[in-house]
Amino acid sequence: MGMTITEKILAEHAGLEYVEPGQLINARLDVVLGNDITAPVAIREFEKLGARKVFDPERIVLVPDHFVPNKDIQSAEQAKIVREFAKKHGIVNYFEVGRMGIEHCLLPEQGLALPGDVIIGADSHTCTYGALGAFATGVGSTDMAAGMATGEAWFKVPETIKFVYYGKLRPWVGGKDLILHTIGDIGVDGARYMAMEFTGEAIAELSMDGRMTMANMAIEAGGKNGIIPPDEKTIDYVKRRAKRDYKIFKSDDDARYARVIEYDVSKIEPVVAFPHLPENTKPISQVANIPIDQVVIGSCTNGRLEDLRVAAKVLKGHKVHNEIRLIIIPGTQEIYRQAVAEGLVDIFIEAGAVVSTPTCGPCLGGHMGILAKGERAVSTTNRNFVGRMGHPESEVYLSGPAVAAASAVLGRIASPEEVC
Repeated sequence: MGMTITEKILAEHAGLEYVEPGQLINARLDVVLGNDITAPVAIREFEKLGARKVFDPERIVLVPDHFVPNKDIQSAEQAKIVREFAKKHGIVNYFEVGRMGIEHCLLPEQGLALPGDVIIGADSHTCTYGALGAFATGVGSTDMAAGMATGEAWFKVPETIKFVYYGKLRPWVGGKDLILHTIGDIGVDGARYMAMEFTGEAIAELSMDGRMTMANMAIEAGGKNGIIPPDEKTIDYVKRRAKRDYKIFKSDDDARYARVIEYDVSKIEPVVAFPHLPENTKPISQVANIPIDQVVIGSCTNGRLEDLRVAAKVLKGHKVHNEIRLIIIPGTQEIYRQAVAEGLVDIFIEAGAVVSTPTCGPCLGGHMGILAKGERAVSTTNRNFVGRMGHPESEVYLSGPAVAAASAVLGRIASPEEVC
């Protein structure tokens, strides 16, 4: 019996020839990741273990990105803990303000997440790196601490659901719409502790940016990981960035899947997830006249260059509605620079948007766009739970950058076809 790509990667890192779903394994880690919220907890646990040094200062990545630039004294203290730990242990991949980015945009860009890796991160959206053909999953801060000390982690091998996307994408439909449609179909627990393997001709047509958006939100369906088998597009992306060797894995033809689910993407419109769950989805044609107060374009889900280009295409020649706040946050400093070079930032500012340095800020209700009581936002982020972006009586609607930009222009949730 063959193995899926997820099973093959885990077997390789466990030193085994074969693994199967449900099996408990101990696996070697390629990358251990933490941020300014989760790393301080892990650092305290690391010190409780009595560990004197990290397993490999080149394999640990520390990215202060949630409350930076620091919004208050507490967040400054959190960032200081991470900074001092990085200095003490000679962490090579510590990214300070001005050189950092949103972690899940930054690691692929920097060639730190690669095909065939096993990556753990004390952040649930670590599953993003599955877009590169890695096994990547979020863990708690105590698991991060153990990973920093030993370079290993234990896993239960997950079952895999295979998702096949066929057909031709409609205008304005991208990776965010495909994953929201999928979550709307199977529910927020539809892939609980399972690998979500994304395949098919429509996936092959997606850019790497679009693929990362899909893998990023596997956790919103309860997935242990999301993963896309590498192809020439993947290899072209990583070979220009990789700082170490990597290995390509693909699923066997006779691999076992818990389920196989197929979607005809030609039938999928731009999708909006209504409050207060990512599964509460509707196609844009079924969205009634819903006025909004704020739009956020950015985050580890949709803060990449392609997302900014889509937003600029919609916004060019238009103004943000005079009752709307539009906040645009490039995912990394390099994405910011490219957006400036391409004139995208000029388009945003001319339209009436504010453009921020990279930060997770508003996504988790941290800063840079908190909602007041009764306010509504359209956001390209990944979660719309009660109080996620501010007051518990505010509302967050999730969409891709095209719908978000169109909504900013019209002052209500809108299709880009109404603007362009």
